[in-house]
Amino acid sequence: MFNIGHVISIRDFSKREIDSVLSKAEELEPYARGTRGDLLAGKILANLFYEPSTRTRLSFEAAMKRLGGDVINLHSPEASSVAKGENLADTIRTVSSYCDVIALRHPQEGAARMAASFASVPVINAGDGAGQHPTQTLLDLYTIKREGLLDNLRIAIVGDLKYGRTVHSLTYALSLYRARLYLVSPPELRIPEGIKSDLEESGAEIYECEDIGEVIREVNVLYVTRIQKERFPDPAEYSKVAGTYRITTELIAENEDVMIMHPLPRVDEIDAEVDRTRNARYFLQAFYGVPVRMAILSILLER
Repeated sequence: MFNIGHVISIRDFSKREIDSVLSKAEELEPYARGTRGDLLAGKILANLFYEPSTRTRLSFEAAMKRLGGDVINLHSPEASSVAKGENLADTIRTVSSYCDVIALRHPQEGAARMAASFASVPVINAGDGAGQHPTQTLLDLYTIKREGLLDNLRIAIVGDLKYGRTVHSLTYALSLYRARLYLVSPPELRIPEGIKSDLEESGAEIYECEDIGEVIREVNVLYVTRIQKERFPDPAEYSKVAGTYRITTELIAENEDVMIMHPLPRVDEIDAEVDRTRNARYFLQAFYGVPVRMAILSILLER
């Protein structure tokens, strides 16, 4: 189903391949809701997470176990041979002999692609610094599709567009679906020019602004991101933009049909009162990570 042996960047996927993942996820969703399967019985996933994670790591683990597979975990680099100075290439070579597939999260952009060159099993990029997060993008697309909005989509992506790897992956994927992209951020956190140029060359329709109020009535999805303190090289620069955006019930009252998404974790960019509205989809979005990661694992391991 894939023409690729690893899942490193959403840019390695064709639209047809993305659609195949989304269809497979829908087929497997009943297993994510509790029906135990044996599709991946006898297979082992190694979760190698060099950065903190809740949803990504646990949803990979849930996906594997719901389909009858097993999981081994690197929970903390400090408790591994990394603390002794072992390099990533040697870790990947070693762990490949213990498992059938590796999910890797690493703070260094490009680490997943490098790891794939040393691995003897498929590698899934579970986030590489400010680079890419392809499985998050696939679950985002699945969430939008399940709500019937993927065609003729008008989406505002709000917050950290410079360092946000979820944004970088998502905008590339949405360009394949001819979505209209409203990019809302402070000037300091605009999407990198290289990515913007790529999107424009692909035919994406882009509108950039700083004020959510300018676009809230125009969009059917509001994709909110956390301004990531850990990605800023200078804490003073973070302080300038922290708390720039906050989604409230008063704001979404201007567009009662808008769907609100967030890759999570959130800090203070979405008011807790919004959780009670029919607009909020971010916790459902997190659940959809399980069937989507089931689809990725099953496609890679059924080769």
